Amino acid sequence: MSAAAPVARRVAAQASFETRAILRNGEQLLVTLVLPVLVLVALVRTSFIDLDTGGLSRIDLVTPGVLALAVMSTAFTSQAIATAFDRRNGVLRLLATTPLGRSGLLAGKILGVLAVEVVQVVAIAGVALALGWRPEGGALGAALGAGLLGTAAFTALALLLAGILRAEGVLAVANLVLVLLTVGGGVLLPARQLAGPLAHVAVLLPSGALGEAMRGALLDGTVPAFSVVVLLAWTAALGAGAARLFRWH
Repeated sequence: MSAAAPVARRVAAQASFETRAILRNGEQLLVTLVLPVLVLVALVRTSFIDLDTGGLSRIDLVTPGVLALAVMSTAFTSQAIATAFDRRNGVLRLLATTPLGRSGLLAGKILGVLAVEVVQVVAIAGVALALGWRPEGGALGAALGAGLLGTAAFTALALLLAGILRAEGVLAVANLVLVLLTVGGGVLLPARQLAGPLAHVAVLLPSGALGEAMRGALLDGTVPAFSVVVLLAWTAALGAGAARLFRWH
């Protein structure tokens, strides 16, 4: 009887599977890659959308928000839907009993999310550079930190949602939440540009905090401390909820 593969190899294999599953799924590819690129081009190239750029070029203002949207689409919407259907089909329960185990499965999913985000960043940054975006080299490290914080918060939200609702419900709710947060969650544009109370509420949402973190990183070279606190608080709260309420079958 052959021995189980080392832990690192098992997790890497699961991460590879998760990555390929997302990139081969047409619907998820539309949400994670095509949609952010279309949003970027629309906000930069269409004049009928009036933006208060505060003296910045449209591409410099919009690109950080689109990168934040990409993180949300993969870490939250795509992961919530994939996990929910794996749970419904018994895949999670099966894999949890293999040498991979629950911790290995979760690690593979997280690494899969990060791998897809790398593909997103390359694609979005490539289009943004073609449209005239010229980020400062020193800002990239801060942007990486902001992206990791956002990934943690939205992955926790994805697992919470996928672990308590039926797969069909997750499909509807995850897409609806993505749309609502995109429109009124302060992710694409600064929260101060939203109407009325939304301007104050959005900065307290994980979407608004991620958007502000990305803009701070790529425009100023630093991630706002308030955004870091908000993202960490959401990660802790959602992670605790997922750990307590997640059902594997």
